[in-house]
Amino acid sequence: MTPHKHVTADRISLISVSSTMKVMADADKLRREGVDVVDFSAGEPDFFTPDNIKEAGIRAIRENFTKYTPAGGTAEIKQAVIARHKAEFGTDYKPSECIITVGGKHVLFNYTQALVNPGDEVIIPVPYWVTYKDIVNYAGGKCVFVETDEKEGFRLTADMVEKHITPKTKIVIINSPSNPSGAVLADEEFEKLYHITAKLGIYLLTDECYSHFLYDSKPYSVASIIGSKPTVLVAGTASKTYAMTGWRIGYGLAPEAIINAMGKLQSHSTSNPTSIAQKAAIEALSGPQDSVPQMLEEYRHRRDFVIPRLRQIPGVTCSMPAGAFYAYPNVRKAFERGGMKTPLEFADRLLKEAAVAVVPGEAFGTDDHVRISYATSMHELERGLDRIQAFIGKLG
Repeated sequence: MTPHKHVTADRISLISVSSTMKVMADADKLRREGVDVVDFSAGEPDFFTPDNIKEAGIRAIRENFTKYTPAGGTAEIKQAVIARHKAEFGTDYKPSECIITVGGKHVLFNYTQALVNPGDEVIIPVPYWVTYKDIVNYAGGKCVFVETDEKEGFRLTADMVEKHITPKTKIVIINSPSNPSGAVLADEEFEKLYHITAKLGIYLLTDECYSHFLYDSKPYSVASIIGSKPTVLVAGTASKTYAMTGWRIGYGLAPEAIINAMGKLQSHSTSNPTSIAQKAAIEALSGPQDSVPQMLEEYRHRRDFVIPRLRQIPGVTCSMPAGAFYAYPNVRKAFERGGMKTPLEFADRLLKEAAVAVVPGEAFGTDDHVRISYATSMHELERGLDRIQAFIGKLG
């Protein structure tokens, strides 16, 4: 029997390894070799999960809540998601319009698999979170990228999106605040974009992963617009808001038919989200919310240190993020001065020569930048930025 020429299925070639995960793995490898690495690559809060949430998980274990649950999550956690979203945004979803997933990334994957047919177009603003492009490609869709202007803080407008809409457009994905730029789509622009897409029957997918981490405005959901349910898809997660990245709980709020389609898919892939994690997330959503503003204030403190510090480095410019916890500096002048051609080459040398891990801009659709996560201690930020300045200084 002749072995297959290609070991893996063709569709696997449509997706790439997560650049963020790769950088984290490279940094971890150096760390195991004894290198003192400063890691700015992970989009992960450095805070611990609040005690009341941890206790809810421990209690679930002690009470033997360790069996299968419904594939799309328990009725209790769905109600907690719906109640929290209603309290914050005035929405009114039913349990049949809610699904619980294994993290926020999972609900985004489910949305694209349930909705995108080969050839369908999905509009994605640039810079974009790494996973959007790959999950659309995997579904057989076509990514249509909307460039934003760095000089304008990467801010998106409805008009910019509208220019890219065609009869093949199926979904517009909005991540506000944005990973990696920290840009925020103004509420009025979000509403304008909703009216454009709704009129054309296009789905507007709002990724609300960082919606609680805004520095100059209040959290907003386009799903709060009356009558928006038929075309608005909400993707949310407990990961960032409650420092629960490893617990892996995400959720979707969408029309019942779409939720049912995603539930079918989930029943044959992950089955249910972890029972214990569901109990912990119920406490996160229903319990005290004090930890959220506390984290936001600490992120603000770090942002107000990091951005001016980056701007002091010759050859580096950086827009001011309005939300999330990332800086997205332009380092082209610096890496070109050092004879480098790409952010990937810059990031690779920075890790090897200065032991600082950043994510290259190619992962997010730009050729001039690197992403720095400031979801780490001030001590690490000071050490890492000193190293970056010294590294760039040696480039000439």
